[in-house]
Amino acid sequence: MAEIRNYTVNFGPQHPAAHGVLRLILELDGEVIQRADPHIGLLHRATEKLVEQKTFLQTVPYMDRLDYISMMCNEHSYVLAVEKLLGIEVPLRAQYIRVMFDEITRLMNHLFWLGAQAIDVGAMALLLYSFRDREDLMDCYEAVSGARMHAAYYRPGGVYRDLPDSMPQFQPTNTRSVKKTAVLNESRQGSLLDFIDDFTQRFPKHVDEYETLLTDNRIWKQRLVGVGVVSPERAKALGFVGPMLRGSGVEWDLRKKQPYEVYDRLDFDIPVGTQGDCYDRYLVRIEEMRQSNRIIRQCIDWLRKNPGPVMTGNHKVGPPRRADMKADMESLIHHFKLFTEGFQVPEGEAYAAIEGPKGEFGIYLISDGANKPYRMKIRSPAFAHLQALGEMAQGMLIADAVTIIGSLDIVFGEIDR
Repeated sequence: MAEIRNYTVNFGPQHPAAHGVLRLILELDGEVIQRADPHIGLLHRATEKLVEQKTFLQTVPYMDRLDYISMMCNEHSYVLAVEKLLGIEVPLRAQYIRVMFDEITRLMNHLFWLGAQAIDVGAMALLLYSFRDREDLMDCYEAVSGARMHAAYYRPGGVYRDLPDSMPQFQPTNTRSVKKTAVLNESRQGSLLDFIDDFTQRFPKHVDEYETLLTDNRIWKQRLVGVGVVSPERAKALGFVGPMLRGSGVEWDLRKKQPYEVYDRLDFDIPVGTQGDCYDRYLVRIEEMRQSNRIIRQCIDWLRKNPGPVMTGNHKVGPPRRADMKADMESLIHHFKLFTEGFQVPEGEAYAAIEGPKGEFGIYLISDGANKPYRMKIRSPAFAHLQALGEMAQGMLIADAVTIIGSLDIVFGEIDR
């Protein structure tokens, strides 16, 4: 009689549900996964090594390209680490702007995740709806920084510039009538804050629509409930953070437990799951979107009432005003020195972490007193989550592996670095 043996298949790296360049080697008994072995490194760009040759300011754009779904959150962790080494104070208005854009970034991340997770398990329409909202948020990125994705908006000492007083307008084209253009521009008549305010008013209704489509959907629950279960103890042992940890029932969020910037002044709740399965992680992320919307509204209210500087007054770290530079020789020298040579950071080491959309994103910096980082280590949440894939997928079907990968919310820019 023929011997029945397990067989091995490659899942990815070209598989659309592998979320980038994951090569997953599955050992199968029929359709049941006996072992899942993730192989990484196919997107390795040596970011940690490259920044040793860049000034502290030139390093900022490299952060955007790590987790390229939550760009400004990566920048935030880095600038906090630099500011800790420099020992400088950031203007309060800049802190509120950072927190607001952190939460806008969280919405962008979760909307992308929702559409991708849904299409992975067969719900086609969600991707189109979630990208509709994401498009508005990318317009907010573009309005403040000029770029839709890789913003480089946060700088050591504050942010690149204050919020603009006007929004870019759509123009009529061959395929877009004047009437249709006017409808698209309705919410763009005021400032960026007005545009974000308009978005936050209509967004909760959109989240309700997503929930109507998915939360009690029989097929959605069959695909997610009881799949990829991780107990609270195991989640902590595996180094889970963010929605992965909270989905397992552990209430840990750096915004509450170790507040940074102005989070201790804001009112919001931390959603926590009970079962530790893919469905609970979905519910946690949905509720996080509602809470982020709440935080953004509070930031808008404060920013409207409190004008002020958005960059430190220390011109060794932050550039002088453009008008000053054209009239004052010393300001011109500061500007020239800052963008050619950069600034010297005192000798020492610092670790700064923020509660990113995927969990604790941390930067560990060592400075030797020069204008470039001596060493930098990136603590990416997805790296810790991916190591649990083999354990979560064992005994599941191939189709469940797709659900679990989606639930992990992995982006390979930050895993391979």
